[in-house]
Amino acid sequence: MTTRNKNNGRDTLITPENSALLLIDHQSQMLFGVQSHDRTLIINNVVGLAKAARVFDVPTVLSTVAARTFSGPLFPELQAVFPQTRPIDRTTMNAWEDKNFLAAVKATRRRKLVIAALWTEVCLAFPVLSSLDEGYDVYFVADASGGVSVEAHQLAVQQMLQAGARPRTWQQVMYEWQRDWARLPLQRPHVQNARICRGSASTRTLKRHKCRSTFPQ
Repeated sequence: MTTRNKNNGRDTLITPENSALLLIDHQSQMLFGVQSHDRTLIINNVVGLAKAARVFDVPTVLSTVAARTFSGPLFPELQAVFPQTRPIDRTTMNAWEDKNFLAAVKATRRRKLVIAALWTEVCLAFPVLSSLDEGYDVYFVADASGGVSVEAHQLAVQQMLQAGARPRTWQQVMYEWQRDWARLPLQRPHVQNARICRGSASTRTLKRHKCRSTFPQ
């Protein structure tokens, strides 16, 4: 199922068959620097997004930055969605500049990338801009990402929009993947996913990891 843009003939909506999901730096230390969103809501949103990708069998790349030395492991709630997937750990702020991450993205053979990351102004904006430069269609998930301030998040969103990226919420992504309620085999887990992840915040990540950040809590 596709929706064609009359101007260029390209699909304007994502499908499970034409997109890949990239989840970058959803780690406890990164989360404690976020001031633009409720932190627990970010956990819920990214886990909801991940569960939707799993239900619809969308290729998913997980990545962390400096997991052992600074940022900590991937959110346990997120890792639990993909227990067999080892996150690609990096030293680079821009995931696109890491050869292992880039190889994993290219291995999906998808030209539409759905990206969420912490922080919006760095670990989201940088790979979004880099992948746009290489001709990918890029969709950033604003409510599964967050910045160190409201202003930082908003300015990064404007920067990505100006460069040609398309904004989404995690539920928009899920509905685009679903598209048709006649897809009965996927309907039940899809609806349950929406119910579970909306307003049922887990606080395990906030409680289990001590913060070394100097940001106000």
